Parts: sequence; C-alpha cells; structure tokens
Amino acid sequence: MDQQQGIPAEQINQLVNKHFDDALPKLIEILKIPSQSRMFDPEYLTNGLLLRTAQEFRDYILGANLKNVKVELLEDEGYSPFLFVEIDGSDGQTDGTVLFYGHMDKQPPFNGWKEGLSAYEPKIVDDKLYARGGADDHYSVLGAVIAIRTIQELGLKHPRIVMTFEADEESGSAHIDHYLAKLKEKIGDVDLVVCLDSGCGNYEQLWITTTLRGMVGACVTVKVLDEGVHSGDASGVVPSSFRIQRLLLDRIDNPNTGEVVEDFQVNIPGERYLQAQKAAEVLGKSTLTKFPFHGTTQPTTQDYFKAYLNRIWKAQLSVVGAEGLPQAKTAGNVLRPETTLKYSLRLPPTKDPKEAEAAFVKILTTNVPYNATVKINGLGSGSGFNAPINQPYLDSLIQSASQLFYKKDAQTLGEGGSIPLMNTLKEQYPKAQFIVTGVLGPNSNAHGPNEFLHIPFTKNLISCITYIVTGLQIHLKK
Repeated sequence: MDQQQGIPAEQINQLVNKHFDDALPKLIEILKIPSQSRMFDPEYLTNGLLLRTAQEFRDYILGANLKNVKVELLEDEGYSPFLFVEIDGSDGQTDGTVLFYGHMDKQPPFNGWKEGLSAYEPKIVDDKLYARGGADDHYSVLGAVIAIRTIQELGLKHPRIVMTFEADEESGSAHIDHYLAKLKEKIGDVDLVVCLDSGCGNYEQLWITTTLRGMVGACVTVKVLDEGVHSGDASGVVPSSFRIQRLLLDRIDNPNTGEVVEDFQVNIPGERYLQAQKAAEVLGKSTLTKFPFHGTTQPTTQDYFKAYLNRIWKAQLSVVGAEGLPQAKTAGNVLRPETTLKYSLRLPPTKDPKEAEAAFVKILTTNVPYNATVKINGLGSGSGFNAPINQPYLDSLIQSASQLFYKKDAQTLGEGGSIPLMNTLKEQYPKAQFIVTGVLGPNSNAHGPNEFLHIPFTKNLISCITYIVTGLQIHLKK
C-alpha cells in the first residue's frame, strides 16, 4: 500500500492488468471495424461503421458492471455518434467532477504495413497490438472504464465522473460542440479533464502533455490554363502551375531550412522553454531516431533540443496531398492547366488560429507570380493548447503514480500534433485542471502504417490514472 496516499497501488496494478486482459478480445473485435472519420469516409452517416463502433463500446461499458452509471449513445441527425457516460461520485452531491475524453473514429489505413500486419486485422507481436486506431485512440474507452471499475471494486472513492467519446476527432472535432452544448447541464462544472489521446516520450515513465500545436489547413489550387497543352509548344511561354506552387510555398517556409516566416511564430514562454530543455535531455537521441528515416536521410538538425523545439513550439509546413498530377508512368508531355496541393501548417500552441488563417490567405493570394489564379478551398484552423498550471496536490499525485507504476519520475511533454477539443474545454471550464496523456510513443506511428498499442505501458498508464483519480477525490470536494 502507498502509505502517503493510503492507496493500494499493488492491488490497483493487479486488477487493472486483469481487466485489460479480459477486455482485449473485445478491443480486437472493435478494431476490425473500418470506421474511418468523416473527412475520409463520405458515407459515414449511412454505412453504419462509426455507429457500430460506438454500439460495441456502449455494450462494453454496460457490461463492466460499474455502479451508479448511466450510458447514452447519441445519434443526432447529421452528426457522427457520441457516447456519454455519467457515474455518480462516491460521496454524492459533494463530489467534484472529472471529465474523461477519448475518440472512436480512425484515420485511413494508409499503405506500407509490414508483412503479416494490416490496419483492420489486429495482431499482437512482442506485446504490441498492431491495428489502426488501437493507440489513437480506441484504448481510451477501456482505460477510462477500467480505472473507475478498479476503484469501485477495491472499495476506494472517486469523484463524479463523466466520459465523452466522440467520433469526429480525426476530422477536426466539428461535431463535438453540438453534443457538448446539448449535454451542458448534465456535464455541469468540471474540475479536472483527463484526455487519453496524446503521446509519450518513451515507454518508461508517465508523460503529461503540457502543450499541443494548432494548425491551419487548406487545398491551394494554382491555375494557368483553361486546358492542358503540349509542353514542347508551351513551356517557356506559359508558366508552370507547379513552379508557381513552389514559389508560393517559399513564401511560407525557407526551402533550404524549412523555417516558417514570423507571421506564424510566437515567443516561447520561459517556463515552457525550461520544460522543453529537461524533456529534450530525457529523450536524448530518440528525439531524432524515433522516425523511420530512409537510407542516408538526415534530420533537419542534429541538435536534440532544437529538434524538440521545432516539433512542439515552431510553426512547420507540410504538403500532405496533391491533385492535378497524373500517375508518373502514364503522364504525357502536357503542360498541365493547374496544380492543387494540400497545405498543412502546424502552429505554435499559443498562436491565434484565426490570425494565422488571415496571414495564410494574404501571403498566398497577394501579388501572385504571373497573375495566375489562386483558389483556396477547405480553409480551416484549430487552436493549440497550453495547459493551465496544476495544483500542487495533483502534481504530487502524478509524480507518485509514475514512481509506483514505472519506477521513474513523471515528465512533461510538448506534442507537435493537435487535439482541437482541449482548448475548447479550457475555455468552457476555466477552473479545470488538465491531465493530457496517452500511449503514442516512439514508432507507434499514429496515422501511418504499423500503428501499435504498447500493451505493458498502457496497463501501467491506466494504473496511474486509477491511482490519481481516487487520490484526488478528497481534494475536489465541494
């Protein structure tokens, strides 16, 4: 037993492991469902895949024998499904509220899975569960439920719990605002948000995400002709739409260094800078080696700290899609009329996304080379996240949990990706503290091929969450 908190850590770990092992076959069956997010599946409202996933998770929750629980599956017209769970606090009306968050939708399968692995045929290899969506983020439903089930079965106390599992996160969480507004009275005031959709720097300790980047994205089309023409006849007279795209890209980032212009940058807060130094020291060379570089390809920098800052606090531009380009092996000698590129511009955590949107449009549409036509479609943005400062008791619980279940100190982490909802919840619940964590560690490859869930790490993470949630119950009393 942990004497400081009076919490039976060993029993928590044993029970969490048992419940996770028992639930693993159910998770594997759910991962077989190709339930892609709205942005990637135009038939998401009619093919029933997202709904089936939500129904399977609802059935799992109902079968967990939680006490004083209410489970709702919402299927509002025009929206992806949403799971909402309420669990009364151990001491009733005097308990504060903890909100758990996760999501049930998936990215597309992508190509390049290793031999014997695939997106929708889950397989466990070396304690890693390979499948699309296991780590990002289907495990979160199991994690939240197992944590509360373990607390209840051990006769411990917990605050009032609400769980929110959306099915639109991979498409920007546009639907969750509707459901949060609808459920506002049921949710009530929130004292702590536990988000299980983030990452970890390694699989050796508890990692708490303090920052997430925002983003601006759009499809940018450059058009120079009404129809394609013979390249031998037109090149040298008609400007290439691809070359104009290159010039526009160069307005946003330096083609030699990748450094993005100041319009999209911010000053890094001093405390976050110091945290980044410590995290980079802990992560060391894994900051660079976590990515599957091909052949002799080198990272943008060999400096671990600079690389880490680049990934979490610097704006960065990626081209993630293209249209108007025929397949190389069948392409004729035609000067194409237009080129469309999908820009993905990651923003620093504290950058105003609407200001960034305006700068993005102005930079790409002002004084366009050769007066070519530029059209921007699907422009959208999302806020980053800079976590509020936790109360000392919560930081103490976090450190104790990491020491008990990982035998190492907890560490803060900045993430380069986005969880659009976090800043929304921060604004809606200004008094709430945040635990943003997850299982997306080195080589887990969310969104790409060979995504995996590190099973031993995940069990310990759920044990940490269990320990923290029961330990803070007394601190959240009204």
